[in-house]
Amino acid sequence: MKAAVFHGLGQKLCVEVLPDPEPGPGEVVVKVGRCGICGSDLHMTEDPMFGVPAGAVLGHEFAGEICAVGKGVQGLKLGDRVSVPPVKGCGHCASCLAGEPAWCAEMALIGGGYGEYALALERQIVRLPSSASLADGALVEPLAVALHGIRQSSLQTGDRVVILGAGPIGLATAFWARRMGTKQIVVTDLHRYQEERAMVMGATHFVCGEEDHVAQADRILGGKADIVFECVGVPGMIAQAVEHIRIHGEVLVQGLCTRPDSFIPFKALSKECRIQFAAFFKTQEYEASLDALSSGAAEPRAMVTETIALDQLPDTFEALRKRTHQCKVLVAP
Repeated sequence: MKAAVFHGLGQKLCVEVLPDPEPGPGEVVVKVGRCGICGSDLHMTEDPMFGVPAGAVLGHEFAGEICAVGKGVQGLKLGDRVSVPPVKGCGHCASCLAGEPAWCAEMALIGGGYGEYALALERQIVRLPSSASLADGALVEPLAVALHGIRQSSLQTGDRVVILGAGPIGLATAFWARRMGTKQIVVTDLHRYQEERAMVMGATHFVCGEEDHVAQADRILGGKADIVFECVGVPGMIAQAVEHIRIHGEVLVQGLCTRPDSFIPFKALSKECRIQFAAFFKTQEYEASLDALSSGAAEPRAMVTETIALDQLPDTFEALRKRTHQCKVLVAP
């Protein structure tokens, strides 16, 4: 099979021919139909914190068709169209049984979506309904991450919301916030590339430009925000979120920041605000995200800006290290 292979930090992915995967007991092989390029994959290829081994095939937002099944697989058959949650656990501990494999002691993240075929465990698989496309299946994971952030927060109907960052997670957060009845949703970003897309996804206002974003949002909302979702993940964003928030408000941090950061604790203390972090998703949230797509929610599809062939992946991957008009790029291996 062909796959885009990681060889080391700072090195460009390389499309190579690898042996086709063979399923072991309880495993299936998925013929990848669509795979999203995620910002965390960009982090993994440039930050030693993640420890990605040379020879790895990344890509964790994927969907496809079952093309081989291993011994003991009973609930899946050849030809089934599936989406693959990338978090796997032991399958029998309290966390796994509660639908939270991310907190299993044996948790591991799977990739493989940047190849023509990928291995997955039967217990990971979520079948796609006939109303969902393979492209929909590749959008489920970022939608589930955003939904988890929403559910980790104390969001209530009528809250004034600010979302920092108009990337896929920020836009998906706007989608869920609006779907849950929030009337005022301000999305902020350094560029206007995603302004129209943010409005389609659920934002009521978009803040950009050189003027202070906090002052702009305050004017729009008629005061400070009840909840701020930090979806950027660079130093300084938690401090900015605290500036946006009202007394007794909440900051929900989802941005993936691997560098040291700081803020002035007194500014948060003086507002008695809550700072909550959110990571990964629950199995139920993954299924709810797929349900939203399969039941007709068209807004998340607006995130897809381009679908490329596998041979285009290395160049496109490098180009995404800089902000452009691109939002969610899908690969069709």
